[in-house]
Amino acid sequence: MSIHLGVDVVIFTVHKSALKVLLTRRAKPPFKGRMAIPGRSIRADETLERAAMRELREETGARHVYLEQLYSFDDPHDKRGRTVTVAYYALVPGNGAAPSPSNGSGLEWRRADRLPPLAFDQRQIVDYALERLRNKLEYTTVGFQLLPRKFTLPELQAVYETILGKKLDKRNFRKKMDLLGILKPLREYRRTGRKPARLYSFVPKKFEKLKDKGILFPF
Repeated sequence: MSIHLGVDVVIFTVHKSALKVLLTRRAKPPFKGRMAIPGRSIRADETLERAAMRELREETGARHVYLEQLYSFDDPHDKRGRTVTVAYYALVPGNGAAPSPSNGSGLEWRRADRLPPLAFDQRQIVDYALERLRNKLEYTTVGFQLLPRKFTLPELQAVYETILGKKLDKRNFRKKMDLLGILKPLREYRRTGRKPARLYSFVPKKFEKLKDKGILFPF
């Protein structure tokens, strides 16, 4: 019995205050016409991570973005035959607009909370990736991976609210960020309305010191 080994990549971005997932429409059976997360077979000369990066790069053009292995899925009743899929998730920063898929037609950004029926067991994979993402907000810098290098405090708060699926008090959020001391205020502003908003950058070294002390993000 032959076993097919492949990778699937759940690609997240934040656009217009919504967490979105990149989907592609299957062009052949099984599940022809149904939406699916991007995936591919593994070449004999590449690692799992390299295969996932290759898929991510081909679908979005993105490089040097956050990528993490999730879990292995091996439904013995898969309609493709005996298949083992190693799932990853990736975070593509938004810059005011959803990143444009680079692989042409058939690719769409869909809201993570309004997904259509997906092929195979891929809804389970997306749900698992979303749970991992939410959990990691407490003890990693994963939220900053969805932001450009320079960002405003409202943009930062919007990312956390979007991932957590709940509103956060503005004053408390900013107070907690000030106490953590992981943001560097810049001498730059962005016009967002009547009053320009100051831009900030993330300071990784300060976060590492907090992590060593066991201090978590209190959200």
